[in-house]
Amino acid sequence: MEVFEAIKTRRSIRKYLPAPVDDKTLEQVLEAGRWAPSWKNSQCWYFIIVRDAVLKAALPDTLSPNNGGRSAITSAPILIVACAELKKSGYKNGEPSTIRGDWVMFDVALAMENIALAACGFGLGTVHIGLFDHKKVETMLDVPDGFCVIEMMTLGHPDGDVKTPPRKELNEIVFKEKFGGY
Repeated sequence: MEVFEAIKTRRSIRKYLPAPVDDKTLEQVLEAGRWAPSWKNSQCWYFIIVRDAVLKAALPDTLSPNNGGRSAITSAPILIVACAELKKSGYKNGEPSTIRGDWVMFDVALAMENIALAACGFGLGTVHIGLFDHKKVETMLDVPDGFCVIEMMTLGHPDGDVKTPPRKELNEIVFKEKFGGY
């Protein structure tokens, strides 16, 4: 699949077929994450692959009761939990380099979107899950001090099609020279 086609056809998938994802495909999808850009090539990301049914059954309890990610976690054959090393990305000599401070959210997001696009290219579905009890997940997955969980992403074969939501036109989001400039 061409990159632009993957960008336009990637959707948030919350329902999966029970078919497994083979190890070779998973490795290729993770390889896409590994090649994402990061602040000064810090590569602050780490990925925990969760396939264990008991653990996957417990992780939805870290989400609110009405979060659509709950059923996605239990139905997808794989859950990728993205972690980051703190005070590595966006820091110089132990101090934040910009007013935004730690860049782990930015860098991990780049890696995870690479993963999502690669998965789409293999005919697989994903959904970014960010609203959950991060500390509880960190405890459940033995994430050490100095690292944090950023997001979870399901991975599997989609069960059905998802409608493409409308997108804003370029002239609604692109300005010339200054914000609001036409």
